[in-house]
Amino acid sequence: MTSLSPALQGVSTRGAKIRGYVALTKPRIIELLLVTTLPTMFVARRGIPSIGLMAATLVGGALAAGGANAINMVVDRDIDRVMRRTQGRPLVTEVLTPTAAMVFAVTLEVVAFAELWTSVNLLSAVLAVSATAFYVFVYTLWLKRTSTQNIVIGGAAGAVPVLVGWTSVTGHLSWAPVVLFAMVFIWTPPHFWALAIRYRDDYRAAHVPMLPAVASMRFTAARILAYTVVLVAVSLVFGVVGHMGPIYWVVAAVTGALFCVHATRLLLAPSPKVAMRVFHFSISYLAVLFCAMAVDVVLRAH
Repeated sequence: MTSLSPALQGVSTRGAKIRGYVALTKPRIIELLLVTTLPTMFVARRGIPSIGLMAATLVGGALAAGGANAINMVVDRDIDRVMRRTQGRPLVTEVLTPTAAMVFAVTLEVVAFAELWTSVNLLSAVLAVSATAFYVFVYTLWLKRTSTQNIVIGGAAGAVPVLVGWTSVTGHLSWAPVVLFAMVFIWTPPHFWALAIRYRDDYRAAHVPMLPAVASMRFTAARILAYTVVLVAVSLVFGVVGHMGPIYWVVAAVTGALFCVHATRLLLAPSPKVAMRVFHFSISYLAVLFCAMAVDVVLRAH
């Protein structure tokens, strides 16, 4: 075989590193966080926010979330080597060094804070970086390896983007964003536990006490259903507190009922296959519900 020239090898290496840095940020997770941030801004504005404010908030939020995810990969690289799902991550394959990854992560956090402070407001900047601190110190460094409540409590970090979205528009917090925060907070355990059922053997091998790895599948399914029922109730509470209209109410009721159906099916016939259906539906549920919020307020504003 013909080997690559030094120049082409250099290009290939740079390309691999760039892809590695992108992978550090966990783009799919960032997308999900932004799906909750943007509609929240519409609700807070009771209409369409300025394009500049939306762009500034989403960029700052994405940078902060990306930095948090990168730090998570640095801390969890020993776990990632054991779990099949994560063995292709850049610190496991040694495309990047832990030092380079940490410098990248901290840089993202500094830039995120500066960008949100200067382009949005100080409260939004503080909330975004506080979410990173909670995710790293409370979830990654403490709860993930020690408690079955790891994702329950640690999931609070993923709920902060709605607070960032709300404060970017209003400059303050109120009951409506607190209920939105509760929605995402309660949504996180059934969403993540459903995925963890499929990878429970990986978590056992890595000695991570994720609920499906230490409890029976039926017990986990019962918890998923319980959280789903509470989630649907909170989504209806937001309909009142957030002064939502008929579009939101119908979507919240229908998607909430479907989520409960999926969770019930998992309880009646617990298996990784059914759990993955719950996992995928949970993503659709959150996206559709938050989009319905935005559509509801925009249509009623005109």
